[in-house]
Amino acid sequence: MTRRMAVEALHAALDDARARLLALSSALPDAVPCLPIINPPRWEVGHVAWFAERWCLRRRPDGGIAPPWFMDAVDGWYDSGRVEHDLRWRLALPDPAATRAYLAGVLDAVHAGLHERARNGETGDEDLYFFLLALYHEDMHCEALHYTLQTLGAPAPPDHGAKRSPPPSGEGGELRFPGGTVEIGARPRAGFVFDNEKWAHACELQPFAIDRRPASNGEFAAFVDDGGYARGSLWSEEGLQWLRESGLSAPCYWRRGSGGWERRVFDTWLPLSPDEPVLHVTAHEAEAWCRWAGRRLPTEAEWECAAKSFGPAFNPWGHVWQWTASAFAPYPGFAPDPYEDYSRPWFHTHRAVRGGSFATPERLLDPVFRNFYQPQRSDIFIGFRSARSL
Repeated sequence: MTRRMAVEALHAALDDARARLLALSSALPDAVPCLPIINPPRWEVGHVAWFAERWCLRRRPDGGIAPPWFMDAVDGWYDSGRVEHDLRWRLALPDPAATRAYLAGVLDAVHAGLHERARNGETGDEDLYFFLLALYHEDMHCEALHYTLQTLGAPAPPDHGAKRSPPPSGEGGELRFPGGTVEIGARPRAGFVFDNEKWAHACELQPFAIDRRPASNGEFAAFVDDGGYARGSLWSEEGLQWLRESGLSAPCYWRRGSGGWERRVFDTWLPLSPDEPVLHVTAHEAEAWCRWAGRRLPTEAEWECAAKSFGPAFNPWGHVWQWTASAFAPYPGFAPDPYEDYSRPWFHTHRAVRGGSFATPERLLDPVFRNFYQPQRSDIFIGFRSARSL
């Protein structure tokens, strides 16, 4: 896939993202507890508008930054690089009506700026870069609001029923790669590219096999029922520490009901569907399952190689993010893009994650797309597929 849009399609995508943001934010409860894995909803919504204003409207030709257009204090409220997470909960933010007005004003100005680019014939990848960056940033925050709704046990978002449903488990088994030199990363002039995807480079892989599909609920339940959470030999040192601190004996959002395992989906407990991909497991749980099954997590280079090489036999996305064995690290020759905080602060402390979930807009998806989370995170819509060396 290529992240490239004509101007009219970009206008429509910006409106689509905004409609999703407003619907999701309206679904949040009035009172939200201060938790380290979520942002205050009003801050998150205002931050989305600030980001678009900052990168689409206030960048000067000389690379400098103009003053805010709409509200004088926005940089002190919404700049995620300057406003630490705990402080976001204590700020005297604009009220909901003022926040919505800020959103609307920025979006109107972004549309006007995009129209001006089109009138000037400035429609190439570089011309539209910051408009696409703002779009994808808003898409990512929409997905984060899905995580917030799930974490809080709130009702499902209004459009949940229309999203990509869990794929059938399909053909099991594995795909085999004979090893050799492969290309990993994005090529120049490939449409919009995030800085951590730059640039394509050769990578030598040893022969490996990788699952055709992510691990299923039924496969993970077999590990749980076999006492997997009580068998220390299956867990890394980090995993054992996480296990002691969490006190879990099954994935979060699982419980035993009268008819067997159940899983909480937003505010509703449903019977566990054995054929759906397992969701909400940490990297530690995924690795323990792999040891129990005599397998391992793929590296992100193996994952990308399979996504590019095997076509429809390897469904890389559609429902669940997937852990890899690789630390999130820069590619050779990495240099940050103007939004320097997108990748660089998270290198070597986060785990590389691949694929995409049901809450990820399809316009973001690409085999080279790299996401990144700390290995103890399970609030995201994440699972895994396993691999082995040949």
